[in-house]
Order: sequence, then C-alpha cells, then structure tokens
Amino acid sequence: MKNSVLLKSSAVLWVIWGVVHVLFGVMIINGDAGFGIQAIGNGVELTQENYPDVLGAIMDQHGWNLVWFGVVTTIGGALIWRGNNTAIWMNAMVGGLADLGYFMFLDLGGYVKFIPGTLMTIIALVAIILSFTAYFKNKKNG
Repeated sequence: MKNSVLLKSSAVLWVIWGVVHVLFGVMIINGDAGFGIQAIGNGVELTQENYPDVLGAIMDQHGWNLVWFGVVTTIGGALIWRGNNTAIWMNAMVGGLADLGYFMFLDLGGYVKFIPGTLMTIIALVAIILSFTAYFKNKKNG
C-alpha cells in the first residue's frame, strides 16, 4: 500500500512537470527569440531587442523539446499511476536528464529565478526519488 502512495505521488508530480513544460514549450514556439530567452533565463535582464533569425529557430527547437519532454512525462505519469515499471525509468531518463541539463547550465549559472525553473527541477527530483523508492521496495519484496 505504501508503494502505491509513493507511485501515485510521483505520478502527480510528473504530470505537473509535464504540463508545465508543454505550456512553456508552446509559449516559446509562439513567441519571438527575446521572449523565449527571457522565459527560460528569467533571472537575467535582456538588453537587446532584435535577435538574429537563427536564434529564433534555436528557441523554437528548444520549445519543441520542452513540448515532447512534457508530453512523454505526462503520459509516463499516467502509466506510473498504474504501477508501470517501464514508465518509472522512462520518466527518470527523459525528465530527469532534461532537468539535469537545465540545472547544470542555467541554475548553477545563476540565470534563473526559483519559480518556475528550479522548482520544476525539485519536482522532477522528488518524483524520481519517490518512484525509485517504490520500484526498489517492490523488487526487494518480490
């Protein structure tokens, strides 16, 4: 029973993480390069108003990645709710590795505020810990 609570808690966190990333991805794709940069690096002040078109394309590609990360982890969250072990590993890899890069390059670089970026990294970490705890307890017990 306790493992079920761990998995369901992890699932809820992954769905929150996934939906937030889909929304940010769509916003970045629909905005201009400056908007995307400011949405991601919300801890810095922009001084330039016009960016090269290639930067807009790079931001759109990043937005696309946010959308698919979010869709995959949202679906994975629903599967984790149902106790799917593959989804536990899939979400840890997709969401965890996506946020590891964010943490290394943006959080540690001092380019972001706590909300939403660092908070989303903490949510992913807690979701991974909860689901792995349940997974390894289930594996140990049989």
